[in-house]
Amino acid sequence: MHFSHAPLIENRTDADCIILPCFQLEKGIEPLTPYFAKEIEALLESGDFLAKEGEVTTLYLDLEKEKRLVLLGCGKKEECSLESWRRAIASAVKLARQKKWKALNIYTPSEEGAASAITEGVFLTHYTFDALKCDTLKKEAKALLESVCLVGISEEVFKKCQRAFLITESVNFTRDLVNGNADDITPQKLASVARELAASYPVLETTVMGKEEMKKEGLGLILAVNRSSVRDPALITVKYQGNPNSNTYTAIVGKGITYDTGGLNLKPRGSMETMKDDMSGAGSVLGTLKAVASLKLPVNIIGVIPSTENSIGSNSYKPGDVYKSYSGKTVEIADTDAEGRLVLADAISYLEAHYPVSHIIDLATLTGGVVVALGEHVTGLFSNNQGLADALTTSGEKVYERVWRLPLYDEYKESLKSSIADIKNAGDRKASAINGALFIQEFVKKETPWAHLDIAGTAYLSTPHGYHTTPATGVGVRLLVEYFSQNGS
Repeated sequence: MHFSHAPLIENRTDADCIILPCFQLEKGIEPLTPYFAKEIEALLESGDFLAKEGEVTTLYLDLEKEKRLVLLGCGKKEECSLESWRRAIASAVKLARQKKWKALNIYTPSEEGAASAITEGVFLTHYTFDALKCDTLKKEAKALLESVCLVGISEEVFKKCQRAFLITESVNFTRDLVNGNADDITPQKLASVARELAASYPVLETTVMGKEEMKKEGLGLILAVNRSSVRDPALITVKYQGNPNSNTYTAIVGKGITYDTGGLNLKPRGSMETMKDDMSGAGSVLGTLKAVASLKLPVNIIGVIPSTENSIGSNSYKPGDVYKSYSGKTVEIADTDAEGRLVLADAISYLEAHYPVSHIIDLATLTGGVVVALGEHVTGLFSNNQGLADALTTSGEKVYERVWRLPLYDEYKESLKSSIADIKNAGDRKASAINGALFIQEFVKKETPWAHLDIAGTAYLSTPHGYHTTPATGVGVRLLVEYFSQNGS
């Protein structure tokens, strides 16, 4: 992909089309530039194009550097947000893909925020996942853009757009992992990807703990979940030190269940088919580290991924039995399908015991309850720290990976009490997302600022839409990159 810019419309390169954003007026439309006023005059008089957000109309040009002019509706100017730009440009990119146009010129607002949002919209929409298609269909689906030129922006603004492009590359890297087959994206594959990242970015340092070492260390909860899998578990640690003046790290911990059957509390039909996505938190951690390393952000981060399958078999861990965690706390298993919080508990306890951690943020496709509460447009946020919660909320609003804070009231802990162990891993169905977060909190040191992001609804969509062209969204990467850009270690 060749990504470039032209400060003046006269300097643009040849392309298959030029996309011209237009705003909706009470009467008529307002193009971002009057350069094509004559070409669109007849269309304006007809009233056939109203410039509603995402509306596209194609006109044909003579004696220009493009054969086609695509008018792109952006709605009312006063209501046009950064997300409006992302969504609107997605419509134009989908048209280009459908028509198999290879080269696009896009007339772009001069403001860096809008220009960056358009860049995100282009390259998030441009994403395709065809690794599992046959060669014939793969070739047909490969109608990808070869070049994109942003017209009308300065060199300084284009540098911001290049930054946005790098971030979308990391989002798409995460999408690839989540969309992949569970038989391919195993704990060992995640470990291999982490090692490849460290080889590509010398500032990253990766270590992987295997099953035998976990036994020696006493990571009993991860080992319990892993018992019936034919694949060994892995505890993957990726360290990034971008601020040598600080000795502490912000930890990002991603749930890495590469397939979740539910264990002996087997998931019913309709609930298991998408469970290759249960490692979305792990994918987001790896994608975030790739982006941060690419951008060379001056922060210190340690990414931790506890990874295993939650399989079913004669050796499965059992509801009603008690297992010992790394922290020493014992856990009664009320539900083997509440396995994500178990592996996170061990990972967080091990992390705090071995690394100087200032903050912890975990990401997990943890509960169906958060999907019932918030649907697929908002991530559930839980935190023991107001400042951290506010910072994540602000970052989420900026990149439109929005979060909504839910409570951690002590009253909910009653359902996690056990008569035979220190704690149960699940209560009843009421407030299940809160109970899951409260369980994880029991394994975080009280003085450590911590946030839990339940991405069960936002990581893998039931129906792709907008600039999400496949179920996997890569949620969390843009949110965390924005957070780290504004909040150093």
